[in-house]
Amino acid sequence: MIKTEPNGKALVGRPGQDPDRVKERKLIGLLAFLGLVIVGLAGCDKTPDLAEKFGRARQPDQVESFLQGYWARPLSAQGTPPAQFSVLEASIDPHSCGTCHVAQFDDWKKSLHSQAMGPGILGQLVDMSPDATQEHQDCIRCHAPLKEQADSLAASLARKEAYTSRPAKDIGSALHDQGLICTACHMREYQRYGPPRKDGSTLDPTAQLPHNGWISNAAFEDSRFCAACHQFTKDEYALNGKLLENTYEEWKASRYAREGRTCQSCHMPERRHLWRGIHDPEMVRSGVTIDATPAAIQSGMVSAALTIKNTGTGHHFPTYVTPRVVVEAYQEGADRQMLKGTLREYIIGRQVSLDLSKEIADTRIAPDEQAVFDYRAPLKTGAVALVFRVRVEPDAFYTGFYRSLLEGNQAGKGEHLIKQALENSLASQFAFYTARRTLLK
Repeated sequence: MIKTEPNGKALVGRPGQDPDRVKERKLIGLLAFLGLVIVGLAGCDKTPDLAEKFGRARQPDQVESFLQGYWARPLSAQGTPPAQFSVLEASIDPHSCGTCHVAQFDDWKKSLHSQAMGPGILGQLVDMSPDATQEHQDCIRCHAPLKEQADSLAASLARKEAYTSRPAKDIGSALHDQGLICTACHMREYQRYGPPRKDGSTLDPTAQLPHNGWISNAAFEDSRFCAACHQFTKDEYALNGKLLENTYEEWKASRYAREGRTCQSCHMPERRHLWRGIHDPEMVRSGVTIDATPAAIQSGMVSAALTIKNTGTGHHFPTYVTPRVVVEAYQEGADRQMLKGTLREYIIGRQVSLDLSKEIADTRIAPDEQAVFDYRAPLKTGAVALVFRVRVEPDAFYTGFYRSLLEGNQAGKGEHLIKQALENSLASQFAFYTARRTLLK
């Protein structure tokens, strides 16, 4: 079985699985192209005995043992809050965290992490039994990982018409609806955790601070923290000998790892909680360098080349099977309209079948590698320019998957949510590069 990115994505089963058993399907991997860690809340460095439960991640060789305990799935319940905690301190709702941590909360609200339980996931979960908690974990282990969120989901599914009668825009108030929340990354047993202070300082451990301060841990600045949801293990699902989700290992094999540039350094600059990635035009633009040659005309044929080099992405561009990057070139007339029959396309991505039974092609660009797109076509009457355009379909796989559910009448109780997810996937598309080359005859 496999898992997915946040933003309301699709549940997909293993090859050969009965297509009617949507309830048993897992999600495909992406959590946006980018780091899955919510870090950087302010506080002081207190180190109560609870730290011993996970180990003290002060040295690189201790990070792994800390994270194995910290991300042991399914996560345990927080338990009973300390008696001295106020209602605000005992709350695990992100809006409560935002009372003091305003900047982090505002960033999170704009991020895909806050949308991790979107209509694409909920539209399929509604067909599951509220008692199928193990199957729920296939999805929510990364999308809404807290035990309290698992209980919230089960309770919602137990209420008749919990989602089937609610418009997609009204979903989001329950704890599980809010996706990957602050406490999923920052709280265990009502103790807060986070990275060391940026300046390396600590405060008096005897100081009386809100919610008992926090325990600093170097693991929060380590790429392995993100790997908890952005890397399959060696025995998990693979196609053509390659894991379906392999972002951490792609990074580990790159110069970025050797240079000590972590996931967080690109996806959480200055500890911002935005995790921008393939859905963000500016982030995509900063990850590649594109050059287009002048257009040449010879013997009635137009030719030119576009080179895309992965100069700023610390893993494959793109890393998951969900997005695709489309390179287009076409001739246009004086009215700047595309001339029929001149369009040529090249797909950058890992293309797989909707049932995940085979890999169709893998044209992704590894770090510091490049791809060259050669355009060659007959010169069209009236053509005045050759146009290169590069556009991104961040949710291309899901677009196809949602359409297949709807066209095959397999959307079940969540049909209205799947329709919304399809609409969202189409709305995420954008172009980030355009160049015109004059055709001199």
